[in-house]
Amino acid sequence: MRLENKIALITGAARGIGLATAELFVREGATVLLTDIRDEEGRVQAGRLGNACRYYHLDVGNEDDWNEMAGEIRKTFGHLDILINNAGITGFLESKGPHDAEFADLTSWNEVHRVNAAGVMLGCKYAIALMKEKGGSIVNLSSRSGMVGIPGAVAYASSKASVRNHTKSVALYCAEKGYPVRCNSIHPAAIMTPMWDAMLGEGAQRAALIRDIEYGIPMGRFGEPLDVAYGALYLASDESKYVTGIELTIDGGILAGSEARPPSDP
Repeated sequence: MRLENKIALITGAARGIGLATAELFVREGATVLLTDIRDEEGRVQAGRLGNACRYYHLDVGNEDDWNEMAGEIRKTFGHLDILINNAGITGFLESKGPHDAEFADLTSWNEVHRVNAAGVMLGCKYAIALMKEKGGSIVNLSSRSGMVGIPGAVAYASSKASVRNHTKSVALYCAEKGYPVRCNSIHPAAIMTPMWDAMLGEGAQRAALIRDIEYGIPMGRFGEPLDVAYGALYLASDESKYVTGIELTIDGGILAGSEARPPSDP
């Protein structure tokens, strides 16, 4: 029960890393506010997780949604202990592209940054207000792509680099103000989630691409969403009470060696 009596909000939690984190946090005693824009999926998953989980619609790039969410938290719980800023998009499915450095489409670039960068900024903004009296932990999901260049996904890489840097600004701001609020970032890579589906395809092509990618991972395999969720659990819990502004890399060893930069995709 490492999160007993904690109130945790997780964005983009209807599937993938967000859902794995919600499941783990419920098991560890937290009350979880599971948020997403996939309302049907989100309601089903929250219902499956029981009375300790509630679903809320939240478009992270929309400040009105954050303002409404903050009001609901104040009214129902009075404060927030944990924010996991997990929601993010590559842009491959959500915008028309292209996404490479030479021909990048500005509308697509703006949409990726609206969700990935502005969404994290807004989450931090409202979480600070909800946490600064009693204390709390903000965990921002960046990426390996926030540390290295991605030739075919420049908006995604840029937005995740923004998350990496903004995390440190938030950590230092809260420390400077004397707020008992910590902020850290997680940098996953090669975690098998639905985000990979558009890049891997199906059938024999998918199997071949997975083999190629795993060849460049020092540990030799894709990670699972739960691998990242356990990292979020540590940073969300009181066990990390003296940890702020760090980058936790969960990538099977990729960034430790020369295979850090993939050929084109995150």
